[in-house]
Amino acid sequence: MSDPLLLDRTDGVVTLTLNRPDSLNSLDAGLREQLRDTLAELDSDPGCRAVVLAGAGRAFCVGQDLREHVAILDSGTDDPMHAVREHYNPIAANLGGLSRPVVAAVRGTAAGAGASLACLADFRIGGPSTKLLMAFANVGLAGDTGISWALPRLVGHATATELLLLAQPVDAAEALRLGLLTRLVEDDAQVLPVAQELAARLAKGPTTAYAAIKRQLAVGGTGSLADALAAEAAAQQRAGATADHREATAAFVAKRSPIFTGA
Repeated sequence: MSDPLLLDRTDGVVTLTLNRPDSLNSLDAGLREQLRDTLAELDSDPGCRAVVLAGAGRAFCVGQDLREHVAILDSGTDDPMHAVREHYNPIAANLGGLSRPVVAAVRGTAAGAGASLACLADFRIGGPSTKLLMAFANVGLAGDTGISWALPRLVGHATATELLLLAQPVDAAEALRLGLLTRLVEDDAQVLPVAQELAARLAKGPTTAYAAIKRQLAVGGTGSLADALAAEAAAQQRAGATADHREATAAFVAKRSPIFTGA
């Protein structure tokens, strides 16, 4: 059997490819566990400076493997939603809290938890076939995998309510208009290369500062002005002591391009 999660390393960019194309990369227990554990490992991996999340075949990810879920429901277990606690919550926490920039290459459909994964990324690249569907209500469920946190941040509370309650697909052009996509390319074949190109650019940048900016935005999006100012002061204290900051300021004065190392 092929590995359900493929990992490629190229010049500081780690590309994670969900690899169950025959089921449109639906998330079964094996894939969920591997994705959860791999994301946790990458956060402390010095060789990882940016991450691309992609799906093999014609879809990004259609969410939970419903065949697996039906079998769990039919088993009579008193805890049929255990995967939310054991897999989906840790995956969302690891992905949304990753201290590296994350680019999602959203080719084809991203539905349910698959849409959640895309929304947790820092950037989302789509193509003509891209479609996002907050499918949870269609199967009688509430949202999970961080969608209630990520979606309002991208599109606002009112639109998030509409997308989650009506659970209708959003095509590529509308996704771009709403802010669900960062960039829309003209050819589906270019979605992954463009995502990797963006990740490579980020990997060459001041990754310690990027991590601090991501933490600032997490605080600033939900806290008070005082919370945001405190987070900014703490972040600047850390970033100001880095070699990257010294290198960048010296390069500016010398009128040359800086070389960032993440240190």
